[in-house]
Amino acid sequence: MKRFFVISCLALCFAGPGYSQMDNDILKDIEAIESKVIDWRHHFHQFPELSNREFNTAKKIADHLKSLGMTVQTGIAKTGVVGILEGDQPGKVVALRADIDALPVTERNDLSFKSEVTTTFLDKETGVMHACGHDTHISILMGVAEVLSKHKDKIKGTVKFIFQPAEEGPPPGEEGGAKLMIKEGVLKNPDVDAIFGLHINSGTPVGTIKYKSGGTMAAVERFVVNVKGKQTHGSAPWSGVDPILISAKIIDGFQTIISRESPLVEEAAVITVGKITAGVRFNIIPESAEMIGTVRTLDPRMRELIMRRMTEMASDIAKAYGGSATIDWQNNTVVTYNDPDLTAQMLPTLQNVAGKDKVVLMKATTGGEDFSYFQEVVPGFYFFLGGMTPGNTQPFPHHTPDFKIDDAGMLLGVKAMTQVAIDYLAN
Repeated sequence: MKRFFVISCLALCFAGPGYSQMDNDILKDIEAIESKVIDWRHHFHQFPELSNREFNTAKKIADHLKSLGMTVQTGIAKTGVVGILEGDQPGKVVALRADIDALPVTERNDLSFKSEVTTTFLDKETGVMHACGHDTHISILMGVAEVLSKHKDKIKGTVKFIFQPAEEGPPPGEEGGAKLMIKEGVLKNPDVDAIFGLHINSGTPVGTIKYKSGGTMAAVERFVVNVKGKQTHGSAPWSGVDPILISAKIIDGFQTIISRESPLVEEAAVITVGKITAGVRFNIIPESAEMIGTVRTLDPRMRELIMRRMTEMASDIAKAYGGSATIDWQNNTVVTYNDPDLTAQMLPTLQNVAGKDKVVLMKATTGGEDFSYFQEVVPGFYFFLGGMTPGNTQPFPHHTPDFKIDDAGMLLGVKAMTQVAIDYLAN
């Protein structure tokens, strides 16, 4: 009898709300909306907008949410949009988040809806492109909003749709992104109990979902190294101090912090210098040089070690060559940390939606996500959605001019986010 009772309890647990199959009416509505979701995606891709400048994007989102009868808030964190959908039954509050900004990248693929938008970014002419898939995130969440608005009778609680600007980082001198949304109260009134987000991935086949419990994406720091030397004629380097040479030595030294000082068997870490500015003419050794880059870490102790050693090394190497160097830091994101209990609770939902063999455990990545700031305030779960055409062996990376996402990947995103919201609130 006791054994029967235990088995019965386990069966009930696994048959509970977190393990429910998708309602047939909801599934039909999701499949019916796929073409609309694709059309939205093509529009946003063709008319991308940079961080804190997503004015037209925000208007299209807000108009759609208002048409669904939601309470809509605009102008949050400059261009953010929030829609609030109250279910017919009382319960908790779940937030679903999508990022909406594009990147200063000039598109060079053959898409019929490729971006032709150009702008000036940091004093340089550039194209503007959804080179990270945020256009798909917007469209997926707009689709989820439309589907759930038709099924309020199945919602036990409230769904808050958060369309967040400036995930890629606000322009210099401005606030923005998740940090500013939180500061302006996006997780309050009504107070959010849990938050979910997804990111489409160009290297993961359509139909696949990847996830990880705990630390999933890296903390991201932006650094600026200012090197001071002594200007002189290029023909007589001994009469000056070359900041370009010093910069090269500093870059080389930074990499030894990763290869020789960081315990990489514990977690991955990366130091990248992405920009160097120095000099005006081929035959002049300049007075100064500037290097800008990023540090990615998944462990707080390694983060502290790397930042301390970089600061020491930049100064000491410059001094050894007769110059000086300082380093300034700016934190962009903290570790994207998937709450283990919430992840375990919602994993069966993803498996039911995608198929158990299509939900894959992943390793942590050194990419960064400011969704992590939401997770510092409330439990959160962030997963990855396949966007690569099956059979493709050479997908283009994110943040590159050739980046592509297969439209077919978005349907699973709508299904997953819809069911995650329903199942979370049902528990």
